[in-house]
Amino acid sequence: MTHEYTVPGELGEPVVETAEVAEPGAVTIVVPTFNESANIRQLLRQITESVPSRLPCEVVFVDDSTDDTPQVIHEAAKDCPFPVTVLHRDEPVGGLGGAVVEGMKAATSEWIVVMDGDCQHPPSLVPELVATGERSNAGLVVASRYIKGGSRAGLAGSYRVAVSRGATWLTKALFPRRLHGISDPMSGFFAIRRSAVTAEVLQPLGYKILLELAVRSRPRGVTEIPFVFQDRFAGESKSSAQEGLRFLRHLAGLRTASPVARMVGFGLIGVTGFVPNLLALWMLTRAGMHYVPAEIIANQFGVAWNFLLIEHLLFRDRRRHRRLWDRIGRFGLLANADLVLRIPLIALFVHRLGMGALSATALALVTTFVLRFVGTEALVYLPRRGRGSGTAARRAV
Repeated sequence: MTHEYTVPGELGEPVVETAEVAEPGAVTIVVPTFNESANIRQLLRQITESVPSRLPCEVVFVDDSTDDTPQVIHEAAKDCPFPVTVLHRDEPVGGLGGAVVEGMKAATSEWIVVMDGDCQHPPSLVPELVATGERSNAGLVVASRYIKGGSRAGLAGSYRVAVSRGATWLTKALFPRRLHGISDPMSGFFAIRRSAVTAEVLQPLGYKILLELAVRSRPRGVTEIPFVFQDRFAGESKSSAQEGLRFLRHLAGLRTASPVARMVGFGLIGVTGFVPNLLALWMLTRAGMHYVPAEIIANQFGVAWNFLLIEHLLFRDRRRHRRLWDRIGRFGLLANADLVLRIPLIALFVHRLGMGALSATALALVTTFVLRFVGTEALVYLPRRGRGSGTAARRAV
């Protein structure tokens, strides 16, 4: 559930719960926060000093904090000449990226500027982001550390610099067409037209929301401006090994969004399943088990391995459509049916079509692979009829 509050401006009106920000502005600044209470006053002060009065502005904080960040925002907003809204989420679905999507849904302005709450993104560039978008008629303006005039100076330590560079290289290698013209897809500082955002197609995971936007619903017309990544004003970075794993899972989900890419990923995962299968077969036969039951049992290890990878890398966004035990049972039946079906198919190809044993086996492997992939999509992860819209409605609440 999301709780929304409109915080008073400079006149000191009382706090009132509301469903929308009262005064639409030319730009909505969306700031996702998680325990950033020590940075809030400085950030709002910088926004107040940087955004000229001729540019109507509103600030929407989407807060997943467990500290007093919402209260600090309420107090600090009393000195702001623009509306400030706090959306506190009881469940941080999608992480920081999910928070940004919630903020975009709440925005009332044509331009939405997304920035972090730790003061590493200079608010002084907000007017330039919007003005650049207007001049170039772009749908997306990215503040980049990697074009002339930009710098990643605020990244603490060579390790974080290396990780950032590696992540940038990896994403651009995986999505060369989608990220064409974006030198810094890891940037969390950008402006986008509200009319260019289709929030319903976004499936954020972690903190790289720009990558999500660029790949799933890239607006027509993208341009960049340089910016210098600042030192964090207070507190510690939220980057962690866990966030790194979420980022890799997010990449895998984006890369396998199309059926063809999912089929390729399905096949690659199937190949890796030979390792636990053969290892289990070796251990069971060494223990004295006959090779036939050993092969049947060992195959289950490969099936379990494939299921785990497919769950987390290919169909993460569809797991909610069926219960875990249901998915496991259906996937296991399909995987084992593959073995049962393959032998009759080989016999059919040899005796009816006159194929050689080798070519018949190869064709049977391809046929059963395609059937298993289609069956997995349709019988294990396809949304149940009538359930998709209900889930979306619950998420939007």
